[in-house]
Formats: sequence, structure tokens, C-alpha cells
Amino acid sequence: MERKRAIVIGAGFGGLAMGIRLQSLGFDTTIVEKLDGPGGRAYVRRVDGFTFDMGPTVITVPHFIEELFALERDAANLAAPDFPPEVLAPGARVTSGISSGPATSKYVTLIPILPFYRIYFDDGTFFDYDGDPEHTREQIRALAPEDLEGYERFHAAAEAIFKRGFLELGYTYFGDIITMLRVVPDLLRLDAVRPLFSFVKRYFRNPKMQQVFSFEPLLIGGNPLQVPAIYAMIHFVEKTWGIHFALGGTGALVRGLVRKFEELGGVMRYNSEVRRIIVTDEHGREPRGLRARRIARGVELVDGTRLEADLVVSNGDYAMTYLHLIDRKHRRINNDLRVRLARQSMSLVVIYFGFRADPRDAQLRHHNIILGPRYEGLLEDIFNRKVLADDFSQYLHIPTLTDPSLAPPGHHAAYTLVPVPNNSSGLNWAQLAEPFVDKVLRFLDERGYLPGLMERLVHKSYITPDYFEWTLNSWLGNGFGVEPLLIQSAYFRPHNRSEDIERLYLVGASVQPGGGTPSVMMSAKMTARVIAKDYGIPDSIVRRAPESLQTV
Repeated sequence: MERKRAIVIGAGFGGLAMGIRLQSLGFDTTIVEKLDGPGGRAYVRRVDGFTFDMGPTVITVPHFIEELFALERDAANLAAPDFPPEVLAPGARVTSGISSGPATSKYVTLIPILPFYRIYFDDGTFFDYDGDPEHTREQIRALAPEDLEGYERFHAAAEAIFKRGFLELGYTYFGDIITMLRVVPDLLRLDAVRPLFSFVKRYFRNPKMQQVFSFEPLLIGGNPLQVPAIYAMIHFVEKTWGIHFALGGTGALVRGLVRKFEELGGVMRYNSEVRRIIVTDEHGREPRGLRARRIARGVELVDGTRLEADLVVSNGDYAMTYLHLIDRKHRRINNDLRVRLARQSMSLVVIYFGFRADPRDAQLRHHNIILGPRYEGLLEDIFNRKVLADDFSQYLHIPTLTDPSLAPPGHHAAYTLVPVPNNSSGLNWAQLAEPFVDKVLRFLDERGYLPGLMERLVHKSYITPDYFEWTLNSWLGNGFGVEPLLIQSAYFRPHNRSEDIERLYLVGASVQPGGGTPSVMMSAKMTARVIAKDYGIPDSIVRRAPESLQTV
């Protein structure tokens, strides 16, 4: 039987994971990418001997990666357990070798990072967040002894949300309202729908602890003041499987996924920006009338090349996919009004810098969260007032503390990521960027995080919300897709199967289950299951994975 063809738009983590799964489902898959290399938000910048990961650097749930690397051509493994017992074992987080499982280690080396984050407060004190309950208790005892009992209650509540919201419901595709309604009672019982920061304040009185146990949604584009408390599960996701680093940087993981995809027979096409998704009726003609079928038939590139396919999957931004790649006459559900009304996540200024090493740099860690003097007020400025505040918080990533190969000898490669409003703010980054970047770097120098940085600096470059909007084709320059609000979660989040166009699917941060590298990989598996159902792929194919994969 002739193999069916699939096209995936975008070579980010979602697109690469989707391509691998489509090959394992028996499709001949081509991934088309606008940039000259893979990665999307995880693109790699190499300059002056430095290697900078431009986007994601926090890797967790490594068995998701292991499962992808273990897949084989025409052996989809969609029926295998999503969370096998061995990855839930007490030692699985760091000690069992799950960081680089047998399949992963053929493509990339993942190592655990401890602490997960060093979290600095504005008064100079810090909290090493490592997932170890006893070490956590010691630090709470030193910084906020009044919150020891509250931590025990928070830990129990977060664990309950993790078990129900991630382990049991993580792969649930909410394609209809009935599926959503079935889980609402459990979410209410767990208090998982109230705002996360409000949830955390129930257990912690000290502002420092409130920040430590609520900041994580910022790493997936969420406002801790507004995201539902189900995101407390991030604490347990990290605690269960740890934080990991790919030697050579996140780009090494991207290259491993590309290699796996091509080994399975997939085709990569770079410098291939999509102009539109081709839509016809069942006879291959222009659909006419509201009742006409609308079917995705392939894509047309900006250079005029037409690539035909039996299905199309967009790993592009949800809003850009519908507003710019599909004519409005083909969109009754995802119409202009609905798409434009969806609230987008915040954006980022990311500063890439190389500098001469100094022994004092050892005070920092691989991942550092540097909190400013305000927390709630700053979040309001970024997400709601959409102004560029005088103060800021940042995530400082120094991978050369772990892997010196990413910089010339005697140097460090780093980036610091500052949350800012998306481009609905109207901020003029052409004027604001340079002084803002210098202000952030001088802060690191003058506040003693990287003393003498301005004199040691040998490379500086940066991206702003304009890069996200115009280079990554991200609507309003959002950094993480649709904002993870309660009213934009589960069934109310954009769907992985288009409601308007047959054989059109979506994957990635904008659709279910949401943003962040683990969720994006989950989204690929969810979409693959929907495709398998739609195409009647029998259990004999889905379960043809080798027996060894059934425990991955």
C-alpha cells in the first residue's frame, strides 16, 4: 500500500517530536522550516567562539526524550504506558541513569543539574531549589521558620495535584466539553483552579517562600498571579525527575532529534517559509459554500514551491497559523475575532554575552533566578499594565559552569532572560533595547553577581519581542504561545485537531497541553494519537514497537 505523506511546519521541539512520531506511524514526513537550521525557539547562535542556546535550557522529564529516541519506523508505540513504573520509582530522578537512557545516549548525553535553580532575593540572600525535601526544610528553617509547617501541607497538596493533573490527566486530549466536565469535580476538590499565587499564600506567610514556590510558571509564559493552581504540579514534576542539561547545550538535543528523524526516513527542508496552507474540497477544487468540505492538501512556500501531502501539522504559533496561513473564508470556528481575542503570553528580552572568567563567578550556579525588589507589582506591569518597569527580574543561565566547551578557554558563555510585555504593549524596542540591555548587564556587575562584568565582556548580542514576532512568526511577539490562563486551558485551549479544516493538526506550546519542553513533547504524542484514530491505524501497527520499548 502506498505510504501517505505528511508535512510539518516548523522544526522546533514540537515539530521534531511530531515528525519522529509521524514516521513511526508510517507516514513519509517532511519538516519545512523558515530558518537555516533546526530548533525554532531552541535555535543555536555561534559567534566569536561562543555557543549560545537561544531558547529553552531547562530539560525535565527525560523519559519523554528517551521514548522519542526509542521509536522505530512503522512502530508507533502509542499504546505503551505514558508513565511506566520505573520512571516513577524513588531513585529515578537522578540515580537510576534515566537522564541518558539507552536510546537517548546514542544521540545526546543528558546529565542532572543540582541545584535546579539558585534563587536570589533582592536583599542578597538565596535559596537553592533542588527538590530534596530535607534540604528544602533546612533552608526554610533558616530563611522563614514560620513556614515549615506550611511547606509540609503545600508539599502534600502539590503532590495530589501532580498525581491527578500530570500522571493521570497529562495526556488527556480535551477535544470535547464532556471530557472537560468529567474532570472539573477533581480539580475543584484539589483547589487546582484558584490562582497559583493565591494557592501558595494559603501555605506560606513569608514573601520569599511565596516567590520560591510560585515562580515556575514564568518559565512557560504564565503569570503566577493568574495561572490556575494546577501548575503547582511543576514543583513535583521537577522534584520527581530533576532538571537536566544536554552536554553541548540544548542544541545538541535538537541535533539528536533531527538525526533520529532522518534515520527514520524523514526529510528536513530549511530556508522554506510557508506562505499558506493549501485547502480544497474533496474533489481538489476551491471550497464553495459553508457546507463544503475543507481539506488540507499541503503547503505553498514563499518561493512558490507547492508541497502536496495527505495531512499537515503546524508547529507554528496558533494565531499566526490561522491568521496568516489560512484564508479567513475557510475558518468559521477559528475566525479572526476568536483568534485575536486569545490572550498571548508575555515576551522576553534575552541577552547573550561572553566574558572572561573570574574565580568569583563560582558563586553562581548553572541556573540562577534573580528576583527584583517587587514581585506582584512587576508581574502586573508585565502581564496587565504592559509597561516596561524600571526594575526587573531575570533568569541567568551560565552553562559553561557545567560544560566549558561552549566558550573559548578562560571564558564563559551566558544568557540572561528578562520577562517583558509582548508587542501588544506598543513599546518601541528599536529605541528601548540597547539602553535596557546595558542596564541589565550593569546590574549584574554592580550588584556583585558578576563583578567587573563590563570590563570582562567580550561579546554582547540580544533579542527582543520583535525577534519573536518577525523572525519566529510569533503573534504579537509572544514568547510562549497562548497564555496559560484557566479560561485558556484544557478544552478551552486551542485544539490539536483543527475544527475548521480536515487533515490539519497543530502541535506545540500554543495547543494542548501547553508550553514548556515536556508539554510540547506531550502535545506531539497527543496529536499523533488523534491522527492514528483519524486514519484508522490499527492496533497491530500501533503496538508493533519492540518489547523493550514497552517499559520506556
